[in-house]
Amino acid sequence: MHQDERNQHPINAACLLRLVFWHREFWHVSIRISSGIAFQASNDLCFMIRHLPKTVGSCLRFAAFSAVFLLMVGGYRPITAQTEDAFSDGAADPVKLFERGQNAHAHGDLEKAVAYYDEAIKVRPEFAEAEFQRGTALVALGRFAEAEAGFRRTIGLRKDWSLPYAALGSLLLRVNPGSDSLGRVNRDSDAESVLRQAIKLDAQNSLALRLLAGLLLRSGKTKEAVEFARRATSDNDAPASAWLLRALAERANGDTVAALASLDKTLQMNLTNLDALFERAEIRIKAGDEAGAIADLKAAESLIKGEKGGLARLAADYELAGRPDDAQRIGTAAGLTRLPQKSSDGTLKVVGTPGEIEGANSDDPLTARTALEALLKKNPDNAMLLARLGAAYRTSDPSRSLDYYKRAVTIEPANADYATGYSSALVQARRFAEAAGILRRVIAVAPNNYTAHANLATALYELRQFAPALDEYEWLLEAKPDLSVAYYFIATSHDYLGEYEQALAAYESFLARADAQTNQLEIEKVKLRLPSLRRQIQLGQGAKRKPERPTPH
Repeated sequence: MHQDERNQHPINAACLLRLVFWHREFWHVSIRISSGIAFQASNDLCFMIRHLPKTVGSCLRFAAFSAVFLLMVGGYRPITAQTEDAFSDGAADPVKLFERGQNAHAHGDLEKAVAYYDEAIKVRPEFAEAEFQRGTALVALGRFAEAEAGFRRTIGLRKDWSLPYAALGSLLLRVNPGSDSLGRVNRDSDAESVLRQAIKLDAQNSLALRLLAGLLLRSGKTKEAVEFARRATSDNDAPASAWLLRALAERANGDTVAALASLDKTLQMNLTNLDALFERAEIRIKAGDEAGAIADLKAAESLIKGEKGGLARLAADYELAGRPDDAQRIGTAAGLTRLPQKSSDGTLKVVGTPGEIEGANSDDPLTARTALEALLKKNPDNAMLLARLGAAYRTSDPSRSLDYYKRAVTIEPANADYATGYSSALVQARRFAEAAGILRRVIAVAPNNYTAHANLATALYELRQFAPALDEYEWLLEAKPDLSVAYYFIATSHDYLGEYEQALAAYESFLARADAQTNQLEIEKVKLRLPSLRRQIQLGQGAKRKPERPTPH
């Protein structure tokens, strides 16, 4: 059993807790092993001892390891101290209450487990182990606010114990922000803080490493995400999910060679990992390995059991691989696409009154939205209407826009216009990492889609991926040479990368073309930056000029 998986189970080793209290009570408590507790393998016991809080002294650890050794060789007998009746069955014994809680927890009776943990904590309020296990049971019961409070109390009692930090981080990432009882909108920064502390206390805490890597990847911090994902896979027992996460981070960071190696490892461990097959197929498509890509897509197709999200991705990937017939076959068979019904004049047929259709084409946004929503009720699977509504709500209600675009893309996953609209809404909602992934797929199918390039440039810039953002801004300038603001973003990208000479040339190009009214803020920023930039160049600072990235003129 892997370390972070063990952490989610009750600690079935009451003897260890006895040892803790034996140490704390200055030898006044007996060391006992309840016959009703089923021990895991000896390596599990060693794991638990190794992760006892650091406040436990060396003599206790020695005693604990000795107990494990005696169990392994079969010579262990319960040791009874002279004060055996200090916690008799009739007394309020927190350890016995904890043992009963563990027993109930192990048998899936979570409510009873929580009740026992509560009683143990009442008797001994500083009982951090009971507080932690109570939190894990509350998570399983879906009582997240109580679980969070319990993990925070555990941390307050044991600031040097990594497990409650990791559990709290996991919970913060799991709970829907909208249901946060404290009213906080985004809990990622809180989760990141506690996960980093868990890793600081235990550098090999696999759960914390994987959670933090995933969080950083979602935030666009791909380089750091790769670092933590690789640390998570340094353990020989790392699961396939850790290798998949590593591959995702490596791919996002632009290292497709490393990503392929990690995906190969993932699939060696689990041949039916659908996400790994999709990821590898997409990398192979871009690399021109058509045979390998099609083999992966065929394997993925054999695993999908009618799940629309998977079928949508499969159809889109077949389209990317140059297999439009397979894309159409998958989409049609799954009900994701429908062959357009054409009217006599060649336009798409929509069921609705003449007034609704006229209203949908109105220049007034409110009138158009009202009519489009009325038409959608009569044509619920019409991707065109969904996309029109997505466009109509993009600035006034980004969350609703996202929902409409997502539904349109689900129905017609191979439609580049709908995917572009969806990604534009993601950019509007500042969900840049998701937008970048979709936009790259759109550009692979429609390489001259100007809107897709413009949104990808914005997403990459906001993700601080300045090198690939430069490629996009330079593409935009080639398409529209009079786009003066592109020079500003090219200049600042070079500046962030330390390419100061190229940044200076681009800043000067921007100032020569910028409109004094439209670009007033950018002009002021450039004028403030130029004196110090010129000094840095005179001092020979910054990265060397890269000939493969010419500055546009």
